[in-house]
Amino acid sequence: MSEQGSRRRQPVAIDGNSLTVERVVRVARESAGVVLADDARGRMSSSRASLDRLLDEGAVIYAVNTGVGDLVSSRIPKKDLRTLQLNLLRSHACGVGEPYPEEVVRAMMLLRANALAKGYSGVRPDVPEALVRMLNARVHPVIPRQGSVGSSGDLAMLAHLGLVIVGEGEADAGSGVEPGGEALKRKGLEPLSLEPKEAISLINGTQAMTALGILAVRDAANLADNAQVAAAMSLEALKGTNAAFDPRVSKVRPHAGQVRVAGNMTALLGGSEIMLSHRHCSKVQDAYTLRCIPQVIGASLGAIWYAEDVVGVEMNSATDNPLFFPDDSSVISAGNFHGQPVALAMDFLGLAVHELGSFSERRVARMVDHKLSGLPAFLTKHGGLSSGMMVPQYVAASLVAEDMVLVHPASATSIPTSANQEDHNSMGTIGAWKARQIIENVTKIVAIELIASAQAMDFMSAASSACVEEVRAAIRSKVKRLDKDRSMTKDIDAVASMIRSGELAEIAEHACDFQRT
Repeated sequence: MSEQGSRRRQPVAIDGNSLTVERVVRVARESAGVVLADDARGRMSSSRASLDRLLDEGAVIYAVNTGVGDLVSSRIPKKDLRTLQLNLLRSHACGVGEPYPEEVVRAMMLLRANALAKGYSGVRPDVPEALVRMLNARVHPVIPRQGSVGSSGDLAMLAHLGLVIVGEGEADAGSGVEPGGEALKRKGLEPLSLEPKEAISLINGTQAMTALGILAVRDAANLADNAQVAAAMSLEALKGTNAAFDPRVSKVRPHAGQVRVAGNMTALLGGSEIMLSHRHCSKVQDAYTLRCIPQVIGASLGAIWYAEDVVGVEMNSATDNPLFFPDDSSVISAGNFHGQPVALAMDFLGLAVHELGSFSERRVARMVDHKLSGLPAFLTKHGGLSSGMMVPQYVAASLVAEDMVLVHPASATSIPTSANQEDHNSMGTIGAWKARQIIENVTKIVAIELIASAQAMDFMSAASSACVEEVRAAIRSKVKRLDKDRSMTKDIDAVASMIRSGELAEIAEHACDFQRT
């Protein structure tokens, strides 16, 4: 077994501090095993002991012996503290809409366990251990997608998760949706009885938006790689020049994304016969969607990297309230549950990916327009009798228009809750879901561009670079040349699957000095 394969089989250890995007993706999408680190158990036990001492001393602690939100002034008798835990889960579990996909639920469970493992939440190790056991046994809570305002944490979503831990709610353990207690029993697991503070520690956090964000960042980075490959193919099809990618240009405006993309375009097009065939043509400069590829795709890359930095911090943070600091037995009520950092990053990510799609569609439009491309109209030899690539460009335009609606920032909308006690909310979970939708739409737009550019290059006598030709051959293995009209839905889906898998970007990486994101 290769070293990389061996590493992939190793369980992901959670200690509150060392999760990465790659490890979350392994657990979410590859069902990697999870273990709780020993040092995390020690920190959690110390934090729990600090909480117990404070309760013995008669301290008033939010959501431990008080109500929540605007009910904070309501004191809860000692005899009712455990009942409060169940009531918090039951009352907050009122999400609506279709359930989250399994990969999102798994990421959410992992992130919640990791946040508790930091040791500042006052919970016993039993709580994250219950989540770890459920992950490893593939017991997945049914979590409705809608209902979070992105502050005080993703309360509704995390409450649905928490209910299954105590044997309530609904879950899927491989036999379809069933009561949570039955799903646990099916896998030989026991429900957990929660102690004071443990329910609020389960539901107070940003794990829904961060789970969505981590998966979106991974997919956006992969999509940006494919967008560069598609842009190189379109540049060849439209007989553009690579002069604008000269490293001296980026040296005098050295944004990291621009530098990366300019280098990648040079690598992708190295040795192109098509490029040489029109080196001395009459065109002075190309349209922006060809000439400004490093500047535009590079800017989107920068936004993706920013979003990755944000979720990297968030996934290893304590995000519930209150927090316990055992060193001096302090308990602090604060606002780490507020999703604003993630909310802004997700809105930015959605905008950045939308720009990849908008940029891509404009190149498709140029290729099908014979007045701009010099190619047969709509990339068919039989124009009139055949419509060729006419309507796939309509589809790309439709997806761009849809993304123009989705790209409105969710974080610009704040609706107060809990009788104005919680008077500013981030809406970050809405923004993260929108980013996911935009990524899916743009994946299809870039798929259309790849199909169109492969079709356009079939009308050329010269060959492209060895790198681009390998990518084109891979596309042709799934999508045959459009010699006569056919439904192209399956073709678009096939290339979109190649994009999602990273297959085309991997071909480029191995064929030339293309650097993946």
